[in-house]
Amino acid sequence: MTSPSATAAAHPASAPAIDPKALRAACGAFATGVTVITTRLGVRDHGMTANAFMSISLDPPLIAVSIARTARLLDLIRQAGRFAVSVLPEGTENLAWHFAGRPDETIADPLHDLDGLPVVRGACAVFTTHVAEAVEAGDHVIFLGRVSALERDEARAPLLFHKGRFAELEPGAAAGLDLACLMDGNHW
Repeated sequence: MTSPSATAAAHPASAPAIDPKALRAACGAFATGVTVITTRLGVRDHGMTANAFMSISLDPPLIAVSIARTARLLDLIRQAGRFAVSVLPEGTENLAWHFAGRPDETIADPLHDLDGLPVVRGACAVFTTHVAEAVEAGDHVIFLGRVSALERDEARAPLLFHKGRFAELEPGAAAGLDLACLMDGNHW
């Protein structure tokens, strides 16, 4: 347990304020994948585009998503107790925008069912979960989800997001790269 004085020393009140726009721009230097987070409440499917997704644990199988307190999906996930994550493949920027609040009427039936949840058709990978924990974190809530089902399409490359723009891997950029050693905590 941390003492109050140790906490105060680690976070001094006189620390300079961080400009939210500067923080967002700095975080944008980290390239991420693009996901659609979905849930089902009753007979209605709901989803939103997000890049705040990460693997947490292999045993038990846990993933995490971070949802803004202002997002409509937040309360829907709380009510449903479940969510799914679909990793978008390259070439699906229109789908990312569609689920980011810019509906595209040309997109018909983008979801299918896996384990009782909606997931994106043709995704690189999909995960269905049951909420294991919700962690209040500033202006977001982090949901830890225990994975109950997954699918993966090894032939698809992911859509990327970097510095506020969509991007794609260069052909062959990941060929021969084995990151398994990083996933289990070993070093190169």
